[in-house]
Amino acid sequence: MNELIENFFNWQVLATAYPLLLKGLWMTVRLCAVVIPLGIGTGILIAVIYNFHFRVVNIFLIIYVDFFRAFPPLVLLILIYSGLPFLGLNVSPFMAVSIAFMLNTSSYYGEITRAGIESVPFGQWQAGRSTGLNSLETMAFIVLPQAIRNVAPDLISNTITVSQLTSIASVVALPELLRMARIAQGLSYNPTPIIAAAAIYFVLLVPLVWLLSRLERQMIASR
Repeated sequence: MNELIENFFNWQVLATAYPLLLKGLWMTVRLCAVVIPLGIGTGILIAVIYNFHFRVVNIFLIIYVDFFRAFPPLVLLILIYSGLPFLGLNVSPFMAVSIAFMLNTSSYYGEITRAGIESVPFGQWQAGRSTGLNSLETMAFIVLPQAIRNVAPDLISNTITVSQLTSIASVVALPELLRMARIAQGLSYNPTPIIAAAAIYFVLLVPLVWLLSRLERQMIASR
């Protein structure tokens, strides 16, 4: 038991690694604060444009969504970080991660929102138009709020996945939580910082998981 504590729950190692973990946590929070709103905003825009049924535009949107949902986010991140400089675009690790995650997550958010919009009865469109609203206003004020509510559990579930996905940013040397934990592990020759990083992810994501479960129970009860 003492050996287990010494190797995986060493408080002296944790005290030494604390500044590095705090720095990594701050970077992870910053990354989520950029990537999640970008992904949601772009995804909603994709879904809204798709539902106005511009044939040529919709073909492009379908290709965009299918491509980035199928493309591995880790490979996409490496291609953007390593490939853009060949096009004369030098991007920082943070920018490369933001672009890659925005492309990946917006495709998922867009597909979820599109399904939500299609779940709203057509009568809601007619009701909005009958009050004098144009198509865009009906979408913004009547249809879209109902669509978001209908797919809220899926949106939250995808947000949890995105938060977990930020850990792969370490491959481009972005000093997020996992990378800093690995650096601390290398300095101390002890896996305690990795255990601490896992615990931090757990504490950050548990409230979202609880919220997701509550929303799902409410939706089942309201049916």
